[in-house]
Amino acid sequence: MNKQQLATKIWESANKMRSKIEANEYKDYILGFIFYKYLSDRELKFLKEEGFPQEDIETLVEDDTETVKYVRERIGYFIAYKDLFSTWLKMGKDFDVSNVTDALLAFNRLINPSYKMVFEGIFNTLQAGLSKLGESSASRTKAISDLIHMIKDIPMNGKQDYDVLGFIYEYLISMFAANAGKKAGEFYTPHEVSLLMSEIVAVHLKDREEINIYDPTSGSGSLLINIGRSVAKYIDDEDNIKYFAQELKQNTYNLTRMNLIMRGILPDNIVTRNGDTLEDDWPYFDEANPIETYNPLYVDAVVSNPPYSQHWDPSNKETDPRYARFGLAPKSKADYAFLLHDLFHLKPDGIMTIVLPHGVLFRGGEEGGIRRNLIEGNHIDAIIGLPANIFFGTEIPTVIMVLKQKRKNTDVLFVDASKGFMKAGKNNKLRASDIKKIVDTVTARADLDKFARKVSREDIRKDEYNLYIPRYLDSSEGAEKWDIYASMFGGVPISEIDELGEYWSAFPGLRETLFTQVAGPYAELTVDNIEQTVNEHPDIKSFVSNFMNAFGDFDDFLKSELITNMANLTISKEELVLSTDIFARLAHIPLINSYEAYQLLNDEWAKTSVDLEVIQTEGFNAVKKVDPNMVIKKKDGKEDEVQDGWLGHVIPFELVQRTLLLAEYEALKQKESRLAEISYEYAEILDSLSEEEKDSNVTNESSDAFVAKEVSEKLKEIYTDVDTQEIKALNIYATLSRKADKLAFISAHDEVIWSNMEASHDGTYAKKAVNAYLSELQSVFKFPEESFEAKIIKVCKLMAEEKEVKAQIKADAEALHIKTKETIESLSDEQALELLEQKWIVPLTESIKRLPFEEINVLVNNIKALSEKYAVTYSAIETEIRKTESTLSELIDELVGNEYDTKGLSELQKLLKGE
Repeated sequence: MNKQQLATKIWESANKMRSKIEANEYKDYILGFIFYKYLSDRELKFLKEEGFPQEDIETLVEDDTETVKYVRERIGYFIAYKDLFSTWLKMGKDFDVSNVTDALLAFNRLINPSYKMVFEGIFNTLQAGLSKLGESSASRTKAISDLIHMIKDIPMNGKQDYDVLGFIYEYLISMFAANAGKKAGEFYTPHEVSLLMSEIVAVHLKDREEINIYDPTSGSGSLLINIGRSVAKYIDDEDNIKYFAQELKQNTYNLTRMNLIMRGILPDNIVTRNGDTLEDDWPYFDEANPIETYNPLYVDAVVSNPPYSQHWDPSNKETDPRYARFGLAPKSKADYAFLLHDLFHLKPDGIMTIVLPHGVLFRGGEEGGIRRNLIEGNHIDAIIGLPANIFFGTEIPTVIMVLKQKRKNTDVLFVDASKGFMKAGKNNKLRASDIKKIVDTVTARADLDKFARKVSREDIRKDEYNLYIPRYLDSSEGAEKWDIYASMFGGVPISEIDELGEYWSAFPGLRETLFTQVAGPYAELTVDNIEQTVNEHPDIKSFVSNFMNAFGDFDDFLKSELITNMANLTISKEELVLSTDIFARLAHIPLINSYEAYQLLNDEWAKTSVDLEVIQTEGFNAVKKVDPNMVIKKKDGKEDEVQDGWLGHVIPFELVQRTLLLAEYEALKQKESRLAEISYEYAEILDSLSEEEKDSNVTNESSDAFVAKEVSEKLKEIYTDVDTQEIKALNIYATLSRKADKLAFISAHDEVIWSNMEASHDGTYAKKAVNAYLSELQSVFKFPEESFEAKIIKVCKLMAEEKEVKAQIKADAEALHIKTKETIESLSDEQALELLEQKWIVPLTESIKRLPFEEINVLVNNIKALSEKYAVTYSAIETEIRKTESTLSELIDELVGNEYDTKGLSELQKLLKGE
C-alpha cells in the first residue's frame, strides 16, 4: 500500500475501534502510540547503526547505566528492550496494559536532561487516558493490543521525502478534526489554509540561509511544519530552520512536540513551551539566571491560527511592550491581542500571517483604535478574505492578515479569495490553483479585476480605518442585463458583444466575421453555423497552433525531469520546477488561465510524487512488484481482512492491460459491453409491456425487472398453447395405440413431415420421438414481432445469453488478472519506463493540450447564448399570442352546451378579445 492507502486503512480501523470515545479524545491515544512506536523504532535503528548485535539489544535494561547514558546522550532518551513497541507485539497473549503504563513511566525517568523541554511529559495525555479505553484491565489490554496492531505497519525509517509517518500522522489529525465538530478548532488548521500561509511566508524568506519561525498558538504544529516544508524549497540545508512553538492546552501541546519530532527535525531546533501566550509572553530568560540569560525572542516569521474572539484579561497590560504602541484589545475579544503579540516578535525584516474572524476588519471601539495605529504604523501588508465554511466546526467568515515590521510601500493589498474553492463534504476547501493564485498575487502585489486591489493609506484614512473588504473590492457578479430595444425588435446589443472583449483582442478578425452592425448600437449574427465558423477562422487556427508550438517539446521536458532523472530529483522541489516551466510556456498565450494549467499539474503530481517516493526509497524494481489486495469481508457476522487478488505496487493493472495486453483487454471489454446491452434490452422490453402484461407474474413486485423462474413458466404456457395443422395431427397420432391405425394415419396425413422423426423398426413412431418433435415445432413457432409471446421468448433467450456471458467474463477476468500480475513481475526496464511515462506524463500533457479547445468552446457557447437571447422578440411573442387567442375564440363559436356552458364560453371570449 502507498501512504494514502495505508493512512485511509488506519483511519477506518481507528474510527471503528474508538466506539463511544469522542474523536477529539481518541486522537490523543492513537497519535500517542504512533509517536511511541516512532521513538522505539528510532532507537532500534540507532543501535543497529552503532553496531549493537541483536542479542545485545535484547538484553538492554534500565540498570545498564553505561549503555543508558550512551543512548540518552545521542538520541535524547532510552527505552529498555522489554518496553519497546516491537517487544509488545512479540508478547502476543502475554501483553498487558501494565506493560504500557510501566514503559511510559520509565520513559519520563530516562530522558536526557538537556532534552527535557522536548520530551518531558509528552506522554502525559496518553497515560491519563488509558483508563478510558476499557472498564477493566482485560478490556483495556484488548483495546490497546488492537490499537498497536493496527499501526504496526507504519514504516518509520523513510528516506528522502518518503515521509509516510508524517503523512499518516497529519492525515489522522485532519480526519479526527473533521469528526470533532467545534472542538477541532482547538488543535487544527486545515492543511490548505496552513499551506497558503506558509507559501506567503516562504517566498518572503527565500533568500535567507538561517530562519527562525514561531507559532504562539501551535495546536498540532502543522503550521510550523508546513512553513518548514515551503521554505525547504528555497533553502539548501533544512537543518538551518529553527522552530519555536507555544500552546496553552497540555494535550495539544504534546501534539505539537510529537509532530515536530517525527518530521526528523533536530531536537536542538525545537523550542517549545506549554503556556498562556497572552498572560505569559515567551520566556526571555532562564528563571535560574534571569539577568545573564536575558534574550528576547525575535524571529523571521510568525504564523498563528488563534482561538477566535476569546475572552482575555487586559488588566495591567498597558505597559506590556507587545501592546503599548497600539492599545489593548477588548476583554471579550482577544483577536488583536494575539495579532500584536505576533507582530512584537518579528524581526524588522520579518513577516507574519494570522487567521482571524473577519470582524477584526471593521469592529469599532478599542479594536478600531488598534487598527488605526497599525495602519499609521504601516504594518498591515495584505488582507485575504477566505471562502466561508473553510474551518472545521465553525462557519465564521475568516481572513488571513499579512503584517510586517518594516515596509517600503504604504498601501494595503486587499484580496477577495472567497469565490475560489471546491466542496469537500460539509466544508469548502481551497484548491492548489486557488492557493497559488493568492500567493502569486500577494507576492507581486498585483491588482486583479474582482480579485485584488491595492488601496492607499489615504483612502483607508478617509474610510476611518475600516478594512471591510467589499468597501474596496467588488467581487460580485453583475446581474444579467436585458436590452429593451433588442427585446422588442431584435438584434444583438453591441455593448454586450463588447463584453467578450478579451476574445476579440485575441482573435481580432473574428468579430467582423460573426457580426454586422445593423442599426445604431445593434448588430446581427451573419453566420448560420457558429461553431464551424469559429473553429475554421484563421485567428483561431493560429491560436491553437501557437499553443501547440509552445508545448511542442513539453513531453520531452517531462521525460527528462521525471523519467531520466527520477532517482536524483528532489521531490519536494520538483513541482515548483514543473509549474515554473508551464507558466513560462503560457506567458505569451492569450486567454488560457495559467492557474487552470497549474491545477492540472497539481492533480497529477499528487499521484506522481507518491510513486517517485516509493521508487527513490525502494529502488526501481518497485515498479515490477504487486501487492495483495486486502479487503474487509463479513463472515459469520464478523469482519475479517482477506486477500482479493492483487494490485500493482506502482503500476495500475488496467494500465498494463491497455498497453501490453490489449487484445485480451478489449475482448473482455466487448463481453462487458454486451452484458450492458442485454440490460438495456431488458429495459426496452419492460417499457413496451402493458400494465396487464406486467401483471402476468413475469416481473417483480415493482415491475422493474423480470423474474427468471416466472419467465420460464410463462414460456412453457406459451408453447403449450401453440397449435398448427401439423401439431394437431401429431397430437391425434399420439392417442393411437394399434400399429395398423398408426400406419394408416401416417399414410393419410402428409401435413406431418414424418422424416423429421426417427421411425421405429416397424415403421411407426415412438411416443418419445413424437413428443420431442412436438416440442421442437412449438419452440420454432413464429409469433407476431410485437406480441407478448414474442417478447417473453426474447427475454428467455436473453437470460440464457446473459448467464453464458457472465460466466465467460468471470473466467476471462480471472485469467487476465493473473496474466497482468505475471506481466508486471516480468517487465523489462524499457517496458517499465514506458508504463511510467503512460502513467505520469501522458495524462498531464493530454489534459493541458485540451485547454485551448475548452476556451474556444466557451467562446462558442457565449456567442450562441448571445444570439439566442434576442432571437425571439417580445413583439413576435405578442403577435403569436394574439393569433392563438383569435383561433381559440373562433373554435369557441363552434362549441355547444347548456345555458351555463354557453355563458361561461361567452365570458371567456370577452377575456380573449380584451373586452
